[in-house]
Amino acid sequence: MSEPPRFDRGHTDDLMSFLAASPSPYHAVANTAERLEKAGFRQVAETDAWDGSSGGKYVLRGGAIVAWYVPEGAVPHTPFRIVGAHTDSPNLRVKPLPDSGAHGWRQVAVEIYGGPLLNSWLDRDLGLAGRLTLRDGTTRLVNVDRPLLRVPQLAIHLDRSVSAEGLKLDKQRHLQPIWGLGDDVRDGDLIAFLEETSGIAAGEVTGWDLMVHSVEAPAYLGRDKELVAGPRMDNLLSVHAGAAALAAVAGSGAGLPCIPVLAAFDHEENGSQSDTGADGPLLGSVLERSVFARGGSYEDRARAFAATVCLSSDTGHAVHPNYAERHDPTHHPRVNGGPILKVNVNNRYATDGSGRAVWAAACEKADVPFQSFVSNNSMPCGTTIGPITAARHGIKTVDIGVAILSMHSARELCGTDDPHLLANSLVAFLEG
Repeated sequence: MSEPPRFDRGHTDDLMSFLAASPSPYHAVANTAERLEKAGFRQVAETDAWDGSSGGKYVLRGGAIVAWYVPEGAVPHTPFRIVGAHTDSPNLRVKPLPDSGAHGWRQVAVEIYGGPLLNSWLDRDLGLAGRLTLRDGTTRLVNVDRPLLRVPQLAIHLDRSVSAEGLKLDKQRHLQPIWGLGDDVRDGDLIAFLEETSGIAAGEVTGWDLMVHSVEAPAYLGRDKELVAGPRMDNLLSVHAGAAALAAVAGSGAGLPCIPVLAAFDHEENGSQSDTGADGPLLGSVLERSVFARGGSYEDRARAFAATVCLSSDTGHAVHPNYAERHDPTHHPRVNGGPILKVNVNNRYATDGSGRAVWAAACEKADVPFQSFVSNNSMPCGTTIGPITAARHGIKTVDIGVAILSMHSARELCGTDDPHLLANSLVAFLEG
């Protein structure tokens, strides 16, 4: 097996392009699929019969993608090495009746998705992206990537209490963006605008999954450009690294002792319970069908799963210089200090001691430093797809990621080196 490439800061440049081109989960999986196609992967339909041939394959379903590479000589009970991530980010999503307005302002009715930092969406130039479903059942991606909407904040002159009591936002009343002027608000105006923008005949759109996004481009930040500011790092940073690592491992030749997999799910930010979420059947179905397509039995499936390991890769919290007391006093992950290992003894993360050993071996092989993260005992701990994957499939799972600031903001912050350090560690892990 030839040596896979080592990623450097060029990987971070590419990440910034990926973030800008992926304003919705549907765009993220389409861009991931395009990158895998260039690496020799091919799409297989879930409705078709699968063969057991070697090579790279992937399945697309909504905002999720599962891709895997079967090396020459793989047997039915060959175990999998999985990088798990998610494609969705907290944001504002368009309601079924999107056209609204008041007092001469035309507005778009939105619903809060996940747990965004609401104030980060105020006074920001916003575009609109997602997918449109046509009368014939086909879907079309749409991306209005220009200043189209804005959620205007109330002037301080009209709410002096902000200075003393802080900003208080009502999710129903205060987060509805404006997109024009006029008293004649008609049902269908927004969708008609998107049909015209997308070159779709009037009245052809019968369904939509739309969300707003900041149109400000990702950028390097800091005196020495050692930081990156951009949208949707939680968790497209991991999706991008996982896709790059899978393509690198697949291109390095035969001889892999395992089947490397990328599983990027939707709906992590609201619980993962969907047909495209980590708590749904997608990953298990793909892995089982891969075993059976290679002539395997249920016994082979059990043997493969028993030896399988998953890295649940998601962003975590870097120590915040203005709120250091919110972190565990002995665990202060720093940006550009390498990826983090997430631990929680109450199983909010899936990592245990044996999982830590797997991760440490991969980082040692890749010559990548890593840090440990644990929550302050007085603070509630977040969670990931890790415990869900472990419980649903009986697969050893380890929670890892990259430390960032401003998590769940419309614009997040990471170190310039951490994305490529993560990708290199994922290559070593996927090699088995």
